[in-house]
Amino acid sequence: MKEKTETASTERVDFGDSETLRNLCGEHDRNIRLIEKLAAVNLGIRGNAISIAGDRIPVLHIRNLLLQLYQISGKGYPLFPADIEYAHRALSEDATVDLQRIFLDTVFISSQKRVITPKSIAQKSYIDAIRSSDMVFGIGPAGTGKTYLAMAMAISALLEKKVNRISLARPAVEAGEKLGFLPGDLAEKVNPYLRPLYDALFDMIDFDRASALIHKGVIEVAPLAFMRGRTLNDSFVILDEAQNTTSEQMKMFLTRLGYGSKAVITGDVTQIDLPTEKVSGLVEAEKLLRKTEGIRFVHFSELDVVRHPLVQQVIRAYNHLDCRKRKDGQGQKG
Repeated sequence: MKEKTETASTERVDFGDSETLRNLCGEHDRNIRLIEKLAAVNLGIRGNAISIAGDRIPVLHIRNLLLQLYQISGKGYPLFPADIEYAHRALSEDATVDLQRIFLDTVFISSQKRVITPKSIAQKSYIDAIRSSDMVFGIGPAGTGKTYLAMAMAISALLEKKVNRISLARPAVEAGEKLGFLPGDLAEKVNPYLRPLYDALFDMIDFDRASALIHKGVIEVAPLAFMRGRTLNDSFVILDEAQNTTSEQMKMFLTRLGYGSKAVITGDVTQIDLPTEKVSGLVEAEKLLRKTEGIRFVHFSELDVVRHPLVQQVIRAYNHLDCRKRKDGQGQKG
């Protein structure tokens, strides 16, 4: 019979400012209750101190989390439950992470006065890559902020007059032969495939201003095919859903980049809708360009999902399914 190892531990953390501590705890201590749920620890609040009880490793992890969140809250950052989850996830991935570098890195302030910041280590790397490189590929599952953050960076660059225009492109591969059966002219037919780009745009700039910029041609939202034959100078160009480009389309897009321009290409290689005989332009581009100086590739995982918590679980479940299918396939070949 093995002797039971005692790993229980208690830590007390003192905080200097009671108002900042209240912001950290949240309304009716909702943030404290959430942290208990996330880390299987017991938290007790007395005065300006929080006691943490539980197994030693989770206790030390939550001590680190509370201290860093307190510093962030003290600098005016409004903590929401989702932020607590993102912070916990980031520190679980790497305990040495400085949360201030992530959460206090303001990318853009939307028309609703909502501050847009990275929420994970990969998102921070992505933002830094866009700032320092003229061509960046963001690859990963849905809900990881690839397109949204790229859009925020583009609008910020436009308003700061770092670029003169924004071009947003998306392949309409899902349409295929069905395009001719849709009602309306070509613009009306492809508009449903561009809707996600419009949604992100209108979330950041009020509708009237965004519409005026689109009318003037300062912001362009168009199918990828409309990029052919053009050279885009002083532009911030975003290609969304790039996994559904063919090799020829990807080459065409990448060679549109002119002087003073940036390009961000986003996609999810697990969601390719091309015919099976077609090679994804995104997959091929990574193989060809991943060692090219000046081009950055940033990969996201389910850890970076910033949608409903269930989305992360759905992605993880399907990843496990894909792994089993690959193993079964290899076993059958063997």
